[in-house]
Amino acid sequence: MPAHVTHSADDRTSLAIEMIADLVAFDTESSKSNLPIIDFIEAHLVARDVPFVRVPNAGGDKAAVFATIGPMVDGGIVLSGHTDVVPVTGQAWTSDPFRLRREGSRLYGRGACDMKGFGGIALAMIDEFRGYNLKKPIHILLTYDEETTCLGPVDTIARFGRDLPRPAAVIVGEPTLMQVADAHKGVATYCTTIIGKEAHSSLPSLGANAIEAACALVTEIYRIGSGFEANADPQGRFTPSWSSVSVGKIEGGTARNILARTCGFLWEFRNLPGVDVRAAITPFEAYVQSVALPKLRLNAPEASITTVTEIEVPALAPEPGSLAENLGFKLTRSNHTIAVPFATEAGRFQAAHIPTIVCGPGSIDQAHQPDEWIEISQIEACIGFMRRLAQELC
Repeated sequence: MPAHVTHSADDRTSLAIEMIADLVAFDTESSKSNLPIIDFIEAHLVARDVPFVRVPNAGGDKAAVFATIGPMVDGGIVLSGHTDVVPVTGQAWTSDPFRLRREGSRLYGRGACDMKGFGGIALAMIDEFRGYNLKKPIHILLTYDEETTCLGPVDTIARFGRDLPRPAAVIVGEPTLMQVADAHKGVATYCTTIIGKEAHSSLPSLGANAIEAACALVTEIYRIGSGFEANADPQGRFTPSWSSVSVGKIEGGTARNILARTCGFLWEFRNLPGVDVRAAITPFEAYVQSVALPKLRLNAPEASITTVTEIEVPALAPEPGSLAENLGFKLTRSNHTIAVPFATEAGRFQAAHIPTIVCGPGSIDQAHQPDEWIEISQIEACIGFMRRLAQELC
């Protein structure tokens, strides 16, 4: 059963912490189904007579939920978060990661910061939202697979303006310490596989070494990457301030004295807003066809090099003066934006021409770590943010 954590301060803060504890108690690593937590969320909505739509994935083992508080009309605001979390395997947690633990002013648990904190606060605010005479709706969208593909909101977005109200703006509640983030990089991830031909290592002309080809390809990836440094963000809002490439894993071969038949590696490209998400794979594939593959096939005509695109997550580009940005300024009582280095679902909404910002409680510095935590003061700040949103929509 979900765990409960109590707090003696403001009643809404106590309810939010209790809801965060409920959500953290579900093991929703991205490799697993999120349907149990969706069932729990829907029961919470049913108990409050809040209309919602479940949007399942193609396999039926995961789903997003889209709830509406207020009139069922266009022009509302979406509070968007994800239900999945990164794995805990191999991490040195000092307590059960799926039981929210309070120490002083901090709450510890997997997803407490990224981002069951935001989702829990939004769900805990429903009763208060319903007490306002909303002229435009507040929507709560909780998705899946953000930590792997960011595809969780796509099917819901496709229904906006059709059988679901089309929102005027989206607030993605990833941890930004409640600052308005108007930009982040995109990310594309790839899996490259080389198939060569085995032979005795003393007779290299009889085979095709897949590891040798992989080394050349990795070198080319970083050569391509170095070219992006000349086109850095002139405002220096990102670290690094240019689009970057990285090879994260490589494996292959059988033994020291056998030319490797197979080798594969995983790599990624993180593009600045305004840079094509395929700006690295396009020259890479050209190099494969013109240089790497012909060389590999000199002694092995059957050799091959294939690259599979695993994900392409769009960047979030700044939209100065957008409805989302102006609303974010009002709700945070600030007048400046930040850029964040991590990818989010925000680019998916922007690609559908919906003004979007990222703004949520907690710091990304605590996300994905053992003993992930969030400050209670951040929860309180987010509650104030959501209260002001409800007031703005009256």
